[in-house]
Amino acid sequence: MKRDITESDVTSGGAAADGAVAADGGEALDAAPRTLWGDAWKRLRRNKLAIVAMVWILVMVVVALTAGLWAGDPTAQSDLVRSAPSLEHPFGTDTLGRDVLSRVVYGARISLAVGVVATCISTAIGLVAGAIAAYYGGIWDTIVMRTADIFLSFPYTLFVIVMLAVIGSGIQNVFIAIGILGWPSIARVFRSAILSVKQNDYVDAARSMGASDFRIIVRHIVPNSVASIVVYATINIGSAILTESALSFLGMGVVPPDPSWGILISDGQKYLATAPWLMIMPGLAILTTVLAFTLLGDGLRDALDVKMKDA
Repeated sequence: MKRDITESDVTSGGAAADGAVAADGGEALDAAPRTLWGDAWKRLRRNKLAIVAMVWILVMVVVALTAGLWAGDPTAQSDLVRSAPSLEHPFGTDTLGRDVLSRVVYGARISLAVGVVATCISTAIGLVAGAIAAYYGGIWDTIVMRTADIFLSFPYTLFVIVMLAVIGSGIQNVFIAIGILGWPSIARVFRSAILSVKQNDYVDAARSMGASDFRIIVRHIVPNSVASIVVYATINIGSAILTESALSFLGMGVVPPDPSWGILISDGQKYLATAPWLMIMPGLAILTTVLAFTLLGDGLRDALDVKMKDA
């Protein structure tokens, strides 16, 4: 007996391949379903730079989360003022005798938190705005895109500085400023991805079966458009870390005594000739972390490229 086709029978484009492959004689053999993310992981594992970057990010996250178990108090002072790196203080000490290694490690907590939280805020706003603009089009597309153009017309760092000057410094306000002002680029990327997906047959089939706009967007369009956002958000975490460091360096970001990488560089710049480790150590932390997120984002971009599915 035939059964009626329901919305659950509509397959999202490219979500899974057939569960059987044809043999040489035409006989179907059982095989595990292939998914976009499964294929992406296989390709990502072949990208050595991306794997190294991912490992480094995981190391930084573990080090930051477990800092209280092995790192000293980042605010504890001693008589060893601007002491060179040694076994006791591998990264040396600063002008107040504080251990630079402890301050760099605790600074990783702040920088990673800013990068992740600010990116989550901007991504959430960008996803909603991009989805509305692309799916409904017309006046909604005009309103969202022209608003995004207004935001993008201002220099990003200057815009963040102006916003922090209005709402004040502090890590919570840094989250808000970087997160709110970072949505236009994500909205534009997501809008383009949705425009290429929403014309597919499975979207028309879901609509013809009475699915609501919200259900179509959440269940069918977003899962098949989110790959580009994963790539952009990964790279954007590194950009947010760099922005926070620049703001803290200028005195507009994290407020001392919280150890931010930007603050450490700002405090050490006056002693570059006599105590270069005060700038080099946090500078290397910023360089390696931002580079790791960039390399991982590039690797994800190549891995999620459906044109490379059989590569």
